[in-house]
Formats: sequence, structure tokens, C-alpha cells
Amino acid sequence: MNRELWLMRHGKAERYDGIEDYDRPLKKRGKRSARLIGEWLASSKLLPDLVISSPARRAIGTAKIVCDALGIDQKMIHLDQRAYDEGLVRLRSILADCAPDFQRVLLVGHNPELEDLLDYLVSSALIPASNKLLPTAALARLVLPEDWSQLAKGCADLLSITHPKKLADNASDLAD
Repeated sequence: MNRELWLMRHGKAERYDGIEDYDRPLKKRGKRSARLIGEWLASSKLLPDLVISSPARRAIGTAKIVCDALGIDQKMIHLDQRAYDEGLVRLRSILADCAPDFQRVLLVGHNPELEDLLDYLVSSALIPASNKLLPTAALARLVLPEDWSQLAKGCADLLSITHPKKLADNASDLAD
């Protein structure tokens, strides 16, 4: 089995309006988008061995909804402060700490860090041109080398980027 990393940006969150960035909750649209991604993973028979989330409220909410859709106990979610606003090097350190027996890891976090990690791991020639590579609740699947601690620049292959809007039966499913 190939080792896979799944990068998922949190679902659409409420604006700052008096709320600290860390405490911003998911909007209804963000919850629906996270559920669609979780249902897609379940229907594709894709289950993570480990779920890592930023401790920010919107990321935790996204991770919980995806786990619910997959039938995974929410206790499986590992919160890691390094996934919140700490940059590419810190995200790589999270992955380096993954146990060797984990074959599929879901990392729920934020931009620009997730896009930076995607750009680092996958040759830019293989990444589709886009203003927003990982819009809210998008999921990128990457195939990685065997060692979580040896993730060199360009070492991964991009399998897919899944957008919740494309999974919805119609665009009105994701309206605010």
C-alpha cells in the first residue's frame, strides 16, 4: 500500500467580526462542505490511520465532521498547535513525528501553510494552475515516500484535489 498524506483545509468559517481568529466557528456552508468530503472519502473506502488537526475551532469542527461521516471516533483526532499559523517547517515536523506504521494521514489546517506544504512536496509542474489551490474544505491526496521524516522537496505525487462544490448535487447545496 502506498503511503498517503491528505491535506484538508478547514471549512468556510465566520468572519472576524469581534471573534478572535483562533475561535472562528464554521458557517453552515463549511459544515456541509466538510460533510461532503467525509462522505466522499467514505464512499471511496478511504480511511485515515491518523487525523491531525490544528487546534483552531474551525479546523477541529471540520475534522470532527469528517470523522463522523467516516464513522471514526472523534477521539482519534490529534490536535497539534504546530498546524496553526506556524509555517511550512512546523507542518513538516508534524509529519516527521508520525509513526512509521501510519499509511494514511489526514492533516486538517489552514492556508497559506497547506498550500505551501503542497507546493513543497509536489513538483510545481504537477500542480494545477489555480488562484486558490485549496479553497475551504478542499482535500488534496498525495503519495509519499515510505519515511514520514524524509519528506524532501518534490518527493510526492499528487493523486487528486477534491473540491466540495464539485461533489454537491447542485451549487445551491453549498449556498450560504
